[in-house]
Amino acid sequence: MPGWVEHALWWHVYPLGFVGAEPAAVDGPPVSRLPRITAWFDHVVELGLSGVALGPVFASETHGYDTVDHFAVDARLGTEEDLVALVEAAHARGLRVTLDGVFNHVGRGFARFQDVLREGPGPADRWFRLHWPEGAGPGTEPQYVDFEGHHALVALDHHEPAVVDHVVAVMNHWLARGVDGWRLDAAYAVPTSFWAQVLPRVRAEHPDAYVFGEVLHGDYVGTVAEAGFDAVTQYELWKAIWSSINDRNFFELAWALRRHDEFLEHFVPVTFVGNHDVTRIASRITDERHLAHAVVLLLTLGGTPTIYAGDELGMRGVKEDRAGGDDAVRPEFPPDPATAEGRDGPVHSLHRELVALRRRHPWLHRAPAALLETTNDHLAYRVEGGGEALVVVLNLADDAVTLDLPGCAVEAGRADVDAHDGGSCVVVPGHGWAVLAER
Repeated sequence: MPGWVEHALWWHVYPLGFVGAEPAAVDGPPVSRLPRITAWFDHVVELGLSGVALGPVFASETHGYDTVDHFAVDARLGTEEDLVALVEAAHARGLRVTLDGVFNHVGRGFARFQDVLREGPGPADRWFRLHWPEGAGPGTEPQYVDFEGHHALVALDHHEPAVVDHVVAVMNHWLARGVDGWRLDAAYAVPTSFWAQVLPRVRAEHPDAYVFGEVLHGDYVGTVAEAGFDAVTQYELWKAIWSSINDRNFFELAWALRRHDEFLEHFVPVTFVGNHDVTRIASRITDERHLAHAVVLLLTLGGTPTIYAGDELGMRGVKEDRAGGDDAVRPEFPPDPATAEGRDGPVHSLHRELVALRRRHPWLHRAPAALLETTNDHLAYRVEGGGEALVVVLNLADDAVTLDLPGCAVEAGRADVDAHDGGSCVVVPGHGWAVLAER
């Protein structure tokens, strides 16, 4: 993992929704909408974050995950020059940039698949997993493996050397234009042996690039080791955070934290409480008094934290399992962040406070969480590194919780520290939280 990632705190953007692009690809000249994202970079810096993780930006037919040309920027967003200018503007502010690489599947408009549809059985076959009917010729459509039943998404054949070469070329092309890393979409659906062929060739040219895979569940440690990723997405922790808060069952989270600590022994996961594929955290948490608890966990636990654009403003949105069901969590943003609803509100202030705390303690990146006390309604854990230690206390109950924590001082949140018998105890009010620095 590149050394700079220790200080990485990402702001994750779904570009097509953010800029209000049309829902389908359009004919005609490119429309330069990427500067609408650049206009928010000062907001990202003021928030205290250090990077921008872009969702899909390449030419596609609908939502961006049906790529038709990995070497071209989606015309609804602009041109290659616009994307390079965005990267340069980010770097000028000290922000890193990652791109979303959709390499498990492509859209039906992808050039090689169009060759298949036009020519019938032939050289382009090797790029995909096809089954031709008997007597197939030009103009015949084969059966093909798609992505999770989405017929518009044609799965690539990852055992084909030409596909390996293509992905290497794409990743190196954009890294050479200043991009700092890649998120590998649906990496869980691709054989780890494929990534093990791709990534050494990419790193040979760009050793400082950061590469992480989208993995939902399973053997995270084994996947990282076999594929050669720097990290994977920590969906286990995401689920445990909101589920344990809603169910008032911190034992679920305690179990997940033990797993999380095991992962940290091998790699640093990408952590999050919201992204473009899930219900926004402000809508997911059923008691709004406990939204802060989720943000506290994100920014005090080991990992590389990612904040989904708008979550820092308290945006709401529910993902639904239907056509267009992602629209509510991928909305258009105003051109001027100063006009955004929630700007300088309590959720925004909370994020700024906790991001600042994270930046003061960069050792949190690899810090395991030692559980001090767990009940259904409250959780206390200690994180340590760099010669420092923090104690985090979360309380979901109506009544205050009192813990014996000698020598602690409040660094963030709400708590009272009372001296007693030469020691001290910490009192966290109902539905409150506190981050305490050990002295």
